[in-house]
Amino acid sequence: YNGYFAENIKAIEKVIPPTVATNDIYITLGSPWVPADVIDDFIEYLLGDWRRHWYSINDEKDFHTKHDELTGTWEIPFKSRCNHDVKVTRTYGTDRINALHILERTLNMKSVAVTDEVVCNTNSSGKKRVINQSETILAIEKQNKMIKAFQKWVWEDDARKERLERIFENNFSCIRRRIFDGSFLRFPDMSAQINLYPYQKDAVARIIFTPNTLLAHDVGAGKTYVMIAAAMEMRRMGLSEKNMFVVPNNIVGQWKNIFHEMYPSADILCVDPKSFAPSKRESVLERIRDNDFDGIIIAYSCFEQIPLSKGYYQNLLIDEQKHIAEIAGKKNKATSRLKKKQEAVSKALSELSVAMDDLYNGVYLDDLGITRLFVDEAHNFKNVPLETKTNNVLGINSTGSKRCQDMMDKVHMIQKKNDGKGVVLATGTPITNSITDAYIMQRYLQSGELSMLDLQSFDSWIGMFAERVTEFEVDVDTSTYRLATRFAKFHNLPELTSLLSSVADFHQVDESADIPAFDGYNDALVSKTPAFAAYLADISTRADDVRNGRISRKDDNMLKITSDGRKIGLDQRLMNSALPDDPNSKLNACVNNVLRIWNDTKEQKLTQLIFCDMSTPKGDGSFNVYDDIRTKLLNAGVPEQEIEFIHNADTENKKAELFSKVRSGQVRVLLGSTAKMGAGTNVQTLLVAVHHLDVGWRPSDMTQRNGRIIRQGNQNKQVYVYNYVTES
Repeated sequence: YNGYFAENIKAIEKVIPPTVATNDIYITLGSPWVPADVIDDFIEYLLGDWRRHWYSINDEKDFHTKHDELTGTWEIPFKSRCNHDVKVTRTYGTDRINALHILERTLNMKSVAVTDEVVCNTNSSGKKRVINQSETILAIEKQNKMIKAFQKWVWEDDARKERLERIFENNFSCIRRRIFDGSFLRFPDMSAQINLYPYQKDAVARIIFTPNTLLAHDVGAGKTYVMIAAAMEMRRMGLSEKNMFVVPNNIVGQWKNIFHEMYPSADILCVDPKSFAPSKRESVLERIRDNDFDGIIIAYSCFEQIPLSKGYYQNLLIDEQKHIAEIAGKKNKATSRLKKKQEAVSKALSELSVAMDDLYNGVYLDDLGITRLFVDEAHNFKNVPLETKTNNVLGINSTGSKRCQDMMDKVHMIQKKNDGKGVVLATGTPITNSITDAYIMQRYLQSGELSMLDLQSFDSWIGMFAERVTEFEVDVDTSTYRLATRFAKFHNLPELTSLLSSVADFHQVDESADIPAFDGYNDALVSKTPAFAAYLADISTRADDVRNGRISRKDDNMLKITSDGRKIGLDQRLMNSALPDDPNSKLNACVNNVLRIWNDTKEQKLTQLIFCDMSTPKGDGSFNVYDDIRTKLLNAGVPEQEIEFIHNADTENKKAELFSKVRSGQVRVLLGSTAKMGAGTNVQTLLVAVHHLDVGWRPSDMTQRNGRIIRQGNQNKQVYVYNYVTES
């Protein structure tokens, strides 16, 4: 082109990421980007020329390893092809599981376990299979030996090394993170009283310029302002005609107030459970479809009740059927799992085609014309079902929930309607429980990119970024050890970070000058009582009975044992109200700290929050943590009007009134659970201390709790967070 693109080439060369060194490339058995023929070569290296054992090989038999990227399945045909070889049953395998079976399970991220059948009176069959620990440990040793052999062998041949480096470079090391600068934005329609921080403007620019966004700002960083500003700017620019905001039920009113605070003249429709009653539902959906609102704020429960059309699902299945047929037609990709998926999709399509339409004949979500969907507190929708062959790995829940799958379907529908774009997920805790959270977020926002990289299946994604680790760890009863498998090591993180950077906008709240100082947790340790020690011993016995099948899981199970353990850890009277009030208990330690701070900050009227998830106020005279703390504070001289339970604010108006009293210091001690006093509780103005009587069930719960105090708008220079812990 006679140098026409010379300047462009120079600009590209300046930002091309550096070549990744071989030592920095994580490769293992199961890495999805490794060609299947490389595995065939490794089998021959590992076991020698296995063909010498086959005196006549039928040419029609296909011994080649198969790998289909859609399901992430690896398949090794004729795994018993050389069972009589010592390399198969001794060097890289055992008498109970041979080398090629171990290899196939390793490729598929499946745990290697050897089981025995034993008698079990609690099962209907009278039998069950239990892990043979000694044989399993031996098999795991062979598996690790095989993995190390592969990782050494794979780079030894120069031609193979160059080929693999090129594949990795072209697929995963060619992404340059884009930096967004929102300083040019002026927001002409926004109230002059609102001033966004630079990082908020940068986030708005990202939302405007990118197809989909994960707004992963810390709790308290002002994500609501970012979403509203981005939506209104895109609407002003003609980039989005209809913006919908899906928010938790309890903060619909707050969202409306913030929206009008930012854009006083905006035409907003708020949809809450009362306005979306069955008798009103159809007219509300027709209003959304037919009117030109600046923003539609809809509660979680209402959004869930808007169905997708049968036609949408039919088209989805037809597209999937075509895609599977295209892959299945390739000889080295037609795995048995892919064939099963093909049959399942065909069956689902047939059933959907002949299924009678239900009585619903109204407006579907795909009829509403939504061009941008904003989902607040999106971590609530991470429990999406996973299609995976990975088994017996802690932290992996393949079942998921229909509610989260419904959100995934609706997000993908919005994207299909808008050329692959149109979704913003906002959460301060994008990754909380396990590594699966990152994959789910990418499934929501980067499904196309994952497919291009052959990482659309969870097993392939795990094979690229995570490593299974099997080792002994303390069991749930804290008195024994168990053999546990987790994804505890992570690899190729620069490549994962680069991929996520295309959608994720991160901001740490402590980078802002308006955040109070926080020097870490104050752990209040209390000694265990004899009753507590005795109950721990009982928990250990119960856990052992459940694990070994001596008791039906209907009568007792690990979830119940864990719940009881949390109760006794909080206060022994939760398990037996006849037990005495221990003066050194967590509750009394908390009361003493609350009283000390209350007295020291009387002049400033500073406020405190107490979080407790394992008890609720009852009002019937029976023991509960809330009433016990309240009574003790009253007896110590705290005025009744200065103590309040979040549970008493059961309407939006009552909640707004209560929050106002806390912000002004009229209510100085507020007690509540994470669910009721977490997201949307903006009471930080005078907040000086937060007390955690128990630990939240999920890591994100603790983030939500601490986000009430460590946030913009808190007038205190220094704040304190207390954890109450019983010594084991």
